[in-house]
Amino acid sequence: MVDGNWDRVWINAHLATMTPGADDYGSVPDAAIAVRGESIAWIGPAVVAARIASAAGVPIHDATGLWITPGLIDCHTHIVYGGNRVAEFEQRLRGASYEEIARAGGGIQSTVRATRAESPERLLASARSRIGRLLAEGVTTIEIKSGYGLDEATERRMLAVAREIGREWPVSVRTTYLGLHALPVEYRERRSAYVDAVSGAWLEGIAASGLADAVDAFCESIAFTPAETERFLGAARRAGLAIHVHAGQLSDLGAAELAARHGALSADHLEYVGAEGVRALAAAGTVAVLLPCAYFTLRQRDPPPVDALRAAGVPLAVATDCNPGTSPCTSILLALAIACTAFGLTPGEALRGATANAARALGVAHDRGTLEVGKRADFALWAIDRPAELCYALGANPCVGVVYRGRLRDPV
Repeated sequence: MVDGNWDRVWINAHLATMTPGADDYGSVPDAAIAVRGESIAWIGPAVVAARIASAAGVPIHDATGLWITPGLIDCHTHIVYGGNRVAEFEQRLRGASYEEIARAGGGIQSTVRATRAESPERLLASARSRIGRLLAEGVTTIEIKSGYGLDEATERRMLAVAREIGREWPVSVRTTYLGLHALPVEYRERRSAYVDAVSGAWLEGIAASGLADAVDAFCESIAFTPAETERFLGAARRAGLAIHVHAGQLSDLGAAELAARHGALSADHLEYVGAEGVRALAAAGTVAVLLPCAYFTLRQRDPPPVDALRAAGVPLAVATDCNPGTSPCTSILLALAIACTAFGLTPGEALRGATANAARALGVAHDRGTLEVGKRADFALWAIDRPAELCYALGANPCVGVVYRGRLRDPV
């Protein structure tokens, strides 16, 4: 028996619930979705919802044939930073590699210098336009990493700005302390001391202050070794923080296996991961977060082994990797499109990668990522004929409305 104890209801919609169903999207045609408070209270036939809502005096929104998906989730970004790296974009187009630029003092180090010089107010202001573009494409949850401070004060400042974004904007923010991103110049001759600081007092203070939900580390030939990463991840686990790992972007150092061994929520990039790494991720239930815009920007030629990951049952997520150097992308829809064309995902897999599997990658799948009764009422409305259009039309944005925590969000 449906009691109609709802705050509002959307009728005459087609739902892509992203739950297991008859097709890749868990589609429910000619449906309605009702909200009570911040949660989904009911999903069912539109004609039934219209009758119940009319009798109970519940406000009705007529979706007039629009598609509704869960709110999109961008589960890997570096969206808070100072400056930009357009000069390096030009260098790469002239033939310089990412590694060559980084070893010459550019790359992450140039963004570190710019970020350290910025006030919290300026960092927040520069992030607003980037956040706004993602929200306009139906994003309701975003992960934001630090990692451009490389000193305790700036790392804390970045994480505090990320928290402020979640208070100022109608979007949920998950924060990640990217303690091992690059070695700062002042520690060039003291690597071990830096890893000790990042894994010790800095981590303990950040965890105690509640500034971070998780940690991340760039385990790579131009960044940190597996042994250094292991020290940091072990300390993070003892501090009660969730774990992500930048793994296999430029080479296979066994970072995927390391992430799995520490029960990481996600291993991200994975252009270079072998059979052992794939098996480890599958056994651990770790999500593979694919970052196609970074692959595109760096003009890489070896995509992640999607067939092997798929065959092993590793969940596949997709994110923008928004950052100033290797993925200056603020379009989750573009990331989905490139994931299909460059990595071979189906549109259903790609959309699941920015909804259900992205929620899993952030540890929030209990209340986000699918349209189900009891989950949070975060969803987006789209003027499309079928869900695959979200991965098809390059540069288009068919999002015509977003409901966040049960209420229609103002246009951004």
